[in-house]
Amino acid sequence: MNMLECLFWVGIGIVFYSYIGYGILLYFLVKIKKIFQNETLFDPTYLPDVALVVPCFNEADYIEDKIKNCLALNYPTNKLHLIFISDGSSDDTPDRIKKYPQVLALHEAARNGKASAMNRAMAFVKAPIVVFCDANTELNPEAIHEMVKHYANPNVGAVTGEKRIITKDKENASGAGEGIYWKYESFLKQLDSDFYTIVGAAGELMSYRTELFKELPKDTLLDDLMQSMQIANDGFRVIYEKNAWAAETASANVGEELKRKIRIAAGAFQSMTRLPRGFNLLGNFKVSFLFISHRVLRWTLAPLSLLMLFVVNIFLWSDPNLIYKILMLGQILFYTMALLGWYLANKQIKVKILFVPYYFFIMNLCMYLGFFRFLRGKQSANWERAKRA
Repeated sequence: MNMLECLFWVGIGIVFYSYIGYGILLYFLVKIKKIFQNETLFDPTYLPDVALVVPCFNEADYIEDKIKNCLALNYPTNKLHLIFISDGSSDDTPDRIKKYPQVLALHEAARNGKASAMNRAMAFVKAPIVVFCDANTELNPEAIHEMVKHYANPNVGAVTGEKRIITKDKENASGAGEGIYWKYESFLKQLDSDFYTIVGAAGELMSYRTELFKELPKDTLLDDLMQSMQIANDGFRVIYEKNAWAAETASANVGEELKRKIRIAAGAFQSMTRLPRGFNLLGNFKVSFLFISHRVLRWTLAPLSLLMLFVVNIFLWSDPNLIYKILMLGQILFYTMALLGWYLANKQIKVKILFVPYYFFIMNLCMYLGFFRFLRGKQSANWERAKRA
């Protein structure tokens, strides 16, 4: 086997492990763990005071629905403290929030980004548990109760809920692909949590022990990832609770999805530079193993391997081994389907068989675009409300 063949099969191994093999391995590790450990991780009677913080920016059209959703949560009203922070909003979001005396309304004209707003809001949090959720999501009635029951275990430092994408039969390719992706991602997060800890929470619905919350630099792009990873690196578990969920509609179109994913990709590279402990396998092995397997490989070597596989396969076309011709044709077919899916999505034509290759291609393309944006320092920490379907 020559060097090109070695590169090719190593690349296939990296892509397979990143997207499929890791999940298979973790599934069996969790099964083995459950044979030897049968621990009770939560207490449904545990009802501590909770601060629910909602950062919002120019959400006037939706903010009152969000407040009503929060007021309808099935949790003791004397133990649930609502804080809405609308820093930088230029519409009448702050005035709409002030209409509700049950809500502490925080607002200042300066717009410094989500991380800065979260840091400022924490000065008003007096409860032992703080929950953050996005203004454009709807929480299920039991969300808070399902999350806080885990804090009866002193080893738990943070709990995240599930992100759900609301799709319809005639959803666009972006929305359907995003929905499929999040179902698989939720499955992997459950495995991470059952094994030890998740390594990247859903910012749509995230909670922390207040004492463990760390003030982040105001240019932080992925506050949910940074907070949850620092808590995990400090030796606390971050639990995934699928019975607490935040639902939102998918991105309105291809352009909106690209904008959101490029920002996330730039944030991924920023986070890696600020989380050196996440790479220390000799420190907390479980956390580093999960972080590298579930996150780092998908952000770095997997996208790089996909490009390398296509280029190397071209050089291997003349090899007498038929497998290289079959794999080359398979790659051409896959990327043709992805590009066709992209083209048809822009034309508002829905072909369901193209949703998965299209979304997979977009995810990996955005890692490249996000990487170069990170290098140029062009990604602002100021959040913008994405247009939703």
